[in-house]
Amino acid sequence: MDTPMKRAGKMFVLTLCCLALLGLQCNTHQQPSQTETPEFFSLRPKVEKEYGYSHAVKIGDDLKISGAVSMDDSGKLTAAGNMDQQMKNCYSDLEKILRHYGYTFDDVVVENVFTTNMAEFIQVSTYRNSIYKKQFPTGTWLEVKGLALPGQLIEIDMEAHKTR
Repeated sequence: MDTPMKRAGKMFVLTLCCLALLGLQCNTHQQPSQTETPEFFSLRPKVEKEYGYSHAVKIGDDLKISGAVSMDDSGKLTAAGNMDQQMKNCYSDLEKILRHYGYTFDDVVVENVFTTNMAEFIQVSTYRNSIYKKQFPTGTWLEVKGLALPGQLIEIDMEAHKTR
């Protein structure tokens, strides 16, 4: 006779088996191969070391780029108060990183924009049309209270993918 306790035990075992199978399926599709060693890139090594980040990492065909900001090589903000120029400076740095790995803006699949003034960003955002010629990436635009540097108006991060 099946008691409520035995039924609960059987359901528990069945649930564990299902979760294990799901975990195996998920892992086979999302795990990079053992031979894909991360390649790290620093655009401004001294600044990145101070803040504790790498500007980009490539694993296999995927490239992840930390937020680009309008700064000089010593980490000081450039184009203070000028959204248009800060945005162009961000895209210039992003292009340098993409080129380092042989990518272009056509390979970008995700772009996230963080800005302290969304209305102003939207006014100058048509500049993106000159960058993304093939298609626009997915992404999110967020207005935030503040960014890392005083006077910083915009930060852009992205992910790119290139098939071999």
